[in-house]
Amino acid sequence: MLQTTSITETSEILQQNFDYTLFSWSKQKGISPIAVKYAKGVYLYDYDDKRYIDFSSGLMNVNIGHSNQRVTEAVVKQMQQVSFVTPSCATKVRGELGKKLAEITPGNLTKTLFTVCGATSIDNAIKLARLYTGRHKIIAKYRAYHGASYGAMSAGGDPRKLQSDSQQLPNIIHVEDPYCYRCPFGQTFGSCHYECASHVERIIEFEGPQNVAAILMEGESGSSGCIKYPPDYFKKIRALCDKHGILLIVDEVMSGFGRTGKWFGIENHGVMPDMIATAKGITSGYLPFGALIVSDTIASHFDDRVLMLGLTYSAHPVACAAALENLKVYEDENLIENAAAMGKYLEQRVEEMKAVHPSIGDFRNTGLLGCIEVVKNRDTKEPMAPFNASADEMAVMNKVAAKIKELGMYTFVRWNYIFIAPPLCINKEQIDEGLAIISEALKIADANTEHR
Repeated sequence: MLQTTSITETSEILQQNFDYTLFSWSKQKGISPIAVKYAKGVYLYDYDDKRYIDFSSGLMNVNIGHSNQRVTEAVVKQMQQVSFVTPSCATKVRGELGKKLAEITPGNLTKTLFTVCGATSIDNAIKLARLYTGRHKIIAKYRAYHGASYGAMSAGGDPRKLQSDSQQLPNIIHVEDPYCYRCPFGQTFGSCHYECASHVERIIEFEGPQNVAAILMEGESGSSGCIKYPPDYFKKIRALCDKHGILLIVDEVMSGFGRTGKWFGIENHGVMPDMIATAKGITSGYLPFGALIVSDTIASHFDDRVLMLGLTYSAHPVACAAALENLKVYEDENLIENAAAMGKYLEQRVEEMKAVHPSIGDFRNTGLLGCIEVVKNRDTKEPMAPFNASADEMAVMNKVAAKIKELGMYTFVRWNYIFIAPPLCINKEQIDEGLAIISEALKIADANTEHR
C-alpha cells in the first residue's frame, strides 16, 4: 500500500512538472527526471526512498553537500532581519562577505560586484573590461561554456548556442583549446612548442592588440571535458596580456570554491587574473548568487567615474548570508583539503579501472573536477560519441547514462564524457561506491570497443 501511494505521489509530481514547467536543454517529451524528495550529504532520495549518489554535485555547484543546516539557519536569521534592500544600500552581511572574498582570492582582487548567477558574472566582466580598457574585442575558447545569457553564451563556444547564435554578442573571437589528448595542432606534449599558446598570440596580432579588451578562460575546464591546461600555458597567456595591456578574466563559476583542491582553479597555475567571475560554489547552490571580483587597480579607475553596471538583486542580503556561512563551512569542515586528498584517491582508482575497461580513453581531473573520456579505440582515440553528437550518435552513451541512473547515481553524462565531480565532503567509501556504478555501466561501452 505504501509503495502504491508513493508511486501515485511520484506520478502526480512528475505530471505537474511536465504540464506546467519547461526543462532546460531537453526535448519536452520522453524525459524521465528523478523526482527528488530530499537530499543529504552526497545523496539524493526520490519518493520511493531510492538513493542516488550525486557524482556531479548537482551541476558542479553543491560543493559543501546537500542540506547543510548551517546555511539554512543563516538564511532564516537574515530573513528575519531584512530580506531585501536595494543595491544602493549597505548591509552588514554584504561588507562581511566582500571582506572574506578579498581574503581568499589571490593577489590584489579586493573588490566585488555581486551578481545573481554565473552568466551575469560573465556578462558584467565583459562590460567592465570594455569600460576599463576602451577596447571592444574579447578572446575566448571554443571548448568552453560561460553561461546561457546572450553575452555569456556568445563568449562560450559550446554548441548549445548554435541555434540562437544569429543574435550573439559581436566582437567575440574564439581560439583553439590546449587539448593535449586531442591536440588540434597535431602535436604531442613534451615534444611540442606550445603551439596552443602561440596560436593565441597570432590571433591577437590578427585582431589588433589595441582592440582586445580581455582574454576570458576558465580557471579549470569544466563541462567541455575537463581539458587540462598544460604546465605554463596560463603563464604564457598572462605574459601575452601583460605585453599588450589586455585584461585576463578567469571564469571560476565551476572551478571556484574548493572544487580543484584550491580556493580557485587559477591558483593551480601560479598566475594572477585581473578579474574572477564566479557563482555556483559561492553558495553551493543553496541560493542563486554570483560575484565578479576585480583588482584594486580596476576598482580605483571608477573612484571618480560612474560604474555603469547594476542588477536589482546585486548584493541580495539573504544570498550574501548564504554565501558567508557557506564559506565558513569550507573552512570549518576542511573541505578544500579533502577535495585535494580525495582527488588523488579518485585518480588512483580510475587508473586501476583503465586496466579493466578498454573504453576508458582518458581521465582528466583536478581536485574533484574530472571526467572520463569514453572511446571506441584507445589507439585511434575515436570517441564513443563525437563532439556535439546527434541523437543517433549518442546511442551507446545514452545506454551508459541510463545504466548509471538505474544503478543509483546522478551525474552529468555528455557526448563521450562521464563527469566525476562529487560534493567536496565525499569520503573514500563513497568514491568507491560511485566508481563501482560507473564501472558496471562501462561494460556497455566496453562491448562496443574494438579491443574487447
